[in-house]
Amino acid sequence: MTGPFVTGGPGPQGPEKGRKKRPFGHTVINLAHGSGGKATHSLVESVFLDAFANPILAPLNDGAVVSVAGRPVAFTTDSFVVSPIFFPGGCLGDLAVNGTVNDLAACGAQPLALSAGFVIEEGFAVADLERVVGAMAAAANAAGVPIVTGDTKVVERGKGDGCYVNTSGIGLVDERAVSISGAAARPGDRVIVSGPIGDHGTAVMLARGTLGITADIVSDTAALNGLVNVLLEAAGAAVHVLRDATRGGVATVLNEVAAASRVAVVLEETALPVRPEVVGVCELLGLDPLYVACEGRMVVVVAPEAVEAALGAMRAHPLGTGSVIIGEVVPEPAGLVLQNTGFGGARVVDMLVGDPLPRIC
Repeated sequence: MTGPFVTGGPGPQGPEKGRKKRPFGHTVINLAHGSGGKATHSLVESVFLDAFANPILAPLNDGAVVSVAGRPVAFTTDSFVVSPIFFPGGCLGDLAVNGTVNDLAACGAQPLALSAGFVIEEGFAVADLERVVGAMAAAANAAGVPIVTGDTKVVERGKGDGCYVNTSGIGLVDERAVSISGAAARPGDRVIVSGPIGDHGTAVMLARGTLGITADIVSDTAALNGLVNVLLEAAGAAVHVLRDATRGGVATVLNEVAAASRVAVVLEETALPVRPEVVGVCELLGLDPLYVACEGRMVVVVAPEAVEAALGAMRAHPLGTGSVIIGEVVPEPAGLVLQNTGFGGARVVDMLVGDPLPRIC
């Protein structure tokens, strides 16, 4: 699951030496601070990064990579507060497993084990809890990773909104993926997305039943470790960046990559894979699918000489049949994402501002 704040490892605590503390500028937290966009980045950099700063945390990738007995091990954690808990195509349970597996996959790691922590509100139906847990078990089995430890807490009625789940995971980093990083994009690289974007966020939004809109849209939630494995078999070290486009969508992920790599990314609007149903709902609500969350789509930045091999391998996998090239990495203007529009112009695609779709994961 994409998130700029990941758990690091051993290292000096407190602000990095010589780095000026960033002012936060807010006295209370609002929903935008959980969006994965600009407000989240401000919170992370001003509060968490200054407090927890260490070399392992500093890259702010989807997970941290630590050395264990000389082997690179990926470690990640994520909390899931999706509302509603059950939605077309999935639920809180499989979302929690798939999100953490995908964060490990984005580090080039095969998952070894997961933890599961539950915060349950008094009065939550046991049948619903069993449904959530059953979906977690099925998702973990499909991903080939066991849930090996966990915790349960119960809070008073009215204090927990049903059920929240935290999952953490560890995995061994593939030797072909040790250089994968959000800072590794290079001019000339191509940008691939593994399928249609915006399905998950749109499905969850419509499931709330508050908009009076109906559409045949289901979440894309899925574990992508198998897809990443075949990608690495085909393209190996030519894969420079892997990111799963969750909070903030593809646009926010690519802004993070452009900033970290000090490059620009140019997207082709006509190449973006978006289902007509998602386009229609987004147009009605004034949303851009580039900012709508996915839960089963990987963004891949790959060297040009390996792009056909990467595409072929991804399209041969059941979760990558819709893989397409959506853009290219260029040297300038560094730190920006641009989009060539279907009308022949170009526009800046900024990082998400605000939170038009809160609690989608």
